[in-house]
Amino acid sequence: MKFIKAITGITLIASIISIACGFFLDVDYSQKLIGFGVLALFFIVFPLFSYYRWKDKNVKDYMLTKENLDKMRKNQENKTN
Repeated sequence: MKFIKAITGITLIASIISIACGFFLDVDYSQKLIGFGVLALFFIVFPLFSYYRWKDKNVKDYMLTKENLDKMRKNQENKTN
């Protein structure tokens, strides 16, 4: 798991540097630097980060099912009493 975390961090830093260089450097390809930085963020960093954070989670815990709604209602009743 440390490998995915390291790749995500390195790609995040590289894309931020690419975007910053595109804004601050006055070169012909500055718009391409910004574009590649944004593409790296959306197509590499965000999916890797999402996979890393949700890997061991149970999706059923976050869905609005009948059981989860009943638990939420019971917790709400307990808080008001």
